[in-house]
Amino acid sequence: MLSRFFLMLTLVFAGEIVFLLPFHTTRFFRPTVLEAFELTNTQLGDVFAVYGVMAMIAYFPGGALADRFSARSLLTVSMIATAAGGLYMATYPGPVGMAILFGYWGITTILLFWAALIRATREWGGHDEQGRAFGILEGGRGLVAALLASGGVILLVLFLPEDMDQLSNEERRSAFRSVIFFYSSITLATAALTWTVIPSVKHIGDSASQLFRSSIAVLARPLVWAQAAVIICAYCGYKALDNYSLYAVQVLGMNEAQGAKLATYVIYLRPIAALTAGLLADRWAAGKMVGTSFVMLVVSYGILATFMPDDYGLTLIYANIIVSVFAVCMLRGVYFALLEENRVPSFLTGAVAGSVSFIGYTPEIFFGPVTGRILDANPGPVGHQNYYLFLAVVAALGVVVVAWLLWLQRASSTEKWPQDPLLVESGK
Repeated sequence: MLSRFFLMLTLVFAGEIVFLLPFHTTRFFRPTVLEAFELTNTQLGDVFAVYGVMAMIAYFPGGALADRFSARSLLTVSMIATAAGGLYMATYPGPVGMAILFGYWGITTILLFWAALIRATREWGGHDEQGRAFGILEGGRGLVAALLASGGVILLVLFLPEDMDQLSNEERRSAFRSVIFFYSSITLATAALTWTVIPSVKHIGDSASQLFRSSIAVLARPLVWAQAAVIICAYCGYKALDNYSLYAVQVLGMNEAQGAKLATYVIYLRPIAALTAGLLADRWAAGKMVGTSFVMLVVSYGILATFMPDDYGLTLIYANIIVSVFAVCMLRGVYFALLEENRVPSFLTGAVAGSVSFIGYTPEIFFGPVTGRILDANPGPVGHQNYYLFLAVVAALGVVVVAWLLWLQRASSTEKWPQDPLLVESGK
């Protein structure tokens, strides 16, 4: 039981920490990143598009690797390679250098990592606790994210001058470099943790040709496409968290440090939301939890697209920032629990996880460029209103997709997945 606890704890730490450098730096410190690296919203969005393209390429073979090799080796190598990229980031490369760096991270954080993490989590949860397993993973990742973001904010504030009005870009860069080195060190230390705690288990017996046939077979299933479509809509909401610090500065009138603090405070909702969703999914249904979360997002994004921070609107804005973060984190907590509701065989977990991720995380390619251009087209409050209107439309599409998924689950209840070739060969 104790080893089981430490295994999940390690998966939680690794699952969030590998994304510190490519995502936390821009999510919690976006105004600082834009100024320190001298980027526009559009340029930063294009940098993320490069990450998205490389990640999309990596998801498909990453799923095959997860079905064949030990999660211990895959996760450890991934984090060592990701931490190394932080050294280059600390030199403050230009737009082209940042694009190359994020493309590199698209490979290191996905090819060897993502599907292996999903498979290890599903195996930990067994048949009856998938909601709990993925809820713990996402909730724990949220708590780790909030704590480390708080540490990053403390470092930033510590190294920034007290008079923010006279802040030079060299002072900003020096302060933010401490955050980059902090995140790089944590990532490297977690690599040692995964190597120590995660058992070395190789998934044997699948030939390269069989792995390829499995991936092709799962793509022929409408349920796989429906789950991928759910993730597309949900991940747009998750990517929206990246702009809360910028919204705080450009619309709510905060400075860079205050905006980073706001983005950090609301992310403490992530563990509560994910664990709540996971527990409810095991009692109710993951699909229904996903649909409820999308409805919450339609309402909250619609309000953020309408109201401005006057005396009445400010309270409403803060309330709906909280609601939107809660709903997004509920989605993150359960959308991979749909693997069990869709009756995916265990031996195809990596193939399906890789395939739905390959399709579902395409917002990594288009979300940044689209929203960057929306914000730059009308700088300030109007741009942010248009941005939240776009998100409300995406959430509404999510409601439609969930209805399609639930219909497919009922219609496909008697349809069988391919059999495990090892069991067929052994006559079982």
